[in-house]
Amino acid sequence: MHTLRSRDGTRIAYEVSGTGPALVFVNGALTDRTSVAPLRPLLDPHFTVVAYDRRGRGDSADTAPYAAEREVGDLAAVLEAVGAPFVFAHSSGAILALRAATSGVPMRRLAVNEPPFILPGTRPVPPPEITARIAERVAASDREGALRIFLVEQVSLPPAAFEHLKASPVWPRMLALAHTASYDSALSMPSELPVATLATLSLPTLVSNGTASSAWLAETAAALVRALPNARAVHLEGQPHSPAPEVLAPVLVDFFR
Repeated sequence: MHTLRSRDGTRIAYEVSGTGPALVFVNGALTDRTSVAPLRPLLDPHFTVVAYDRRGRGDSADTAPYAAEREVGDLAAVLEAVGAPFVFAHSSGAILALRAATSGVPMRRLAVNEPPFILPGTRPVPPPEITARIAERVAASDREGALRIFLVEQVSLPPAAFEHLKASPVWPRMLALAHTASYDSALSMPSELPVATLATLSLPTLVSNGTASSAWLAETAAALVRALPNARAVHLEGQPHSPAPEVLAPVLVDFFR
């Protein structure tokens, strides 16, 4: 594990393996850098794989108040430290990476998987106050309540699926990271696809989505490809929102190499 200081002085932890050009991973909500572990054996022969703990997670520190601009600064600091030409980002992490790219953070190629922008008419849009409601539940030590608001109301997870998740092995880790749910909520708001801003991004971009994932995310992925000047789509057959490593890895190798 390595550490660096972000632009606002926050300590950010990151982990490196493999050999070749640097490929930085930006994880999504309620996960930390360990989510990349299953991909490392498949990617290490091709890339120097870099995964970092987004602020408030794992071995990284935090600095209040939260702002998406601070997270952009974190990613910029990681890319500068490892000399990364390539970035892969998942879900809300993909929104973060796109924000960084459109704000001028240097990268040569970007791959994003299912950023949760919401197209009009595809699903209910979360109300503007949802981020504050999640933060209030965290402040009241009601982590389950915070996750219920985030996952059911913002992510649009069916209530029955939420109850099933509570009985799964990943639930304790999600509870431990519940304080960051308001961060991803803020990062994803407003939820509209920023078409005009994305039109300025000439960076070669790969946009992936799983064919077994939510239909509204597939529509977002298609709209994102149309909005970006230099993008192509790939559909991961039979894959859910978080694709299997053996399916995702060859796609990344093909795009980045």
